[in-house]
Amino acid sequence: MTSYFCPDCGIRSGVAQAAWRCPGCRGPWDLEFVADPVDRAALPGRVNSLWRYEEALPLAAPAVSLGEGRTPLVELTPAVSAKLDFLMPTLSFKDRGAVMLAELARRLGPDRVVADSSGNAGTAVAAYCARAGLECTVYVPEATSAKKIEQIRAHGAHLELVPGDREATADAARAAADGPGTFYASHVYNPYFLHGTKTYVYELWEDLGGTLPDAIVVPVGNGTLLLGAALAIGELRAHGLIDRRPALVAVQAEAASPLAAAFHAGAEDLLDDRRPIGPTLAEGIAIPRPPRARAILRAVRESGGTFRTVTEEQIRAAQLDLAARGLFVESTGVACWAAAGDWNEGSAVVPLCGAGLKTGLAPQSP
Repeated sequence: MTSYFCPDCGIRSGVAQAAWRCPGCRGPWDLEFVADPVDRAALPGRVNSLWRYEEALPLAAPAVSLGEGRTPLVELTPAVSAKLDFLMPTLSFKDRGAVMLAELARRLGPDRVVADSSGNAGTAVAAYCARAGLECTVYVPEATSAKKIEQIRAHGAHLELVPGDREATADAARAAADGPGTFYASHVYNPYFLHGTKTYVYELWEDLGGTLPDAIVVPVGNGTLLLGAALAIGELRAHGLIDRRPALVAVQAEAASPLAAAFHAGAEDLLDDRRPIGPTLAEGIAIPRPPRARAILRAVRESGGTFRTVTEEQIRAAQLDLAARGLFVESTGVACWAAAGDWNEGSAVVPLCGAGLKTGLAPQSP
């Protein structure tokens, strides 16, 4: 294991001894880890999961893997391809990071694991904790999809339904995380999660013959997939394995777009107006105050990318359009297709992050 460090105040801490967030500024940790270059020629003979990129990962020889990763890349239009991350073991891309957190927790040996989620991250943590034999409690908003709640319970996790929004749920989990013997499997605060999600880009790089598309379009709430993508792009570029950076295009629902508002206002952090988060079909990215907001905005700008927002009607239409193409994706996961279906600025890849069975079809507006 390596060490955590705080990008804002410079505090460092060993992973085994660290609190779940920086004790100085109370912000998220980053990981003091330098990836080695991945030898693409050696990959065909390796395990067919995200663990094949062992040189780039801060953990090795996992005991809790469910074969996550290596999802198909399918062309949707001549310009846009989709990576089918809803084909993961728990039917969402969150397995990429959850396996890292569960493997880390297994090595640290806590009394219990705590997680909070709008559904998919909690399901993934519950599944991988079950695989690791770890007691797990998952906090979710009481309005979470019944199918996601059922999935979490099926994995044997203790479930805490929290009145209020996603932020209230996070507050409840963080209060529990301060208890003794507790490992907070936070997909937001723990940087090991980002080193799992970055394998999304390593897979693109492998499948596209050592290149990346002109743009990577991702849904953004807490930004875990986008920040993982930025990590991987930086590593591949540093090792001379790609010759250019793709633009990161971040997508939010128009009704819940605090990051898009800050980006288009030229701000380095969230705006101070604390604009309300309206109801949206894209529940998984309806995050009012993402803790890594500064890092998300910086990553998009440094890539030459931008933010796009989509309406509820566009989300509904995109879900039906993908279903007509044979792909049933949950409403949060179709936001990228809603934003990039008319893409004509070079090549782009969108992730289809969660299976439609998790939420069903979005209801039509009255």
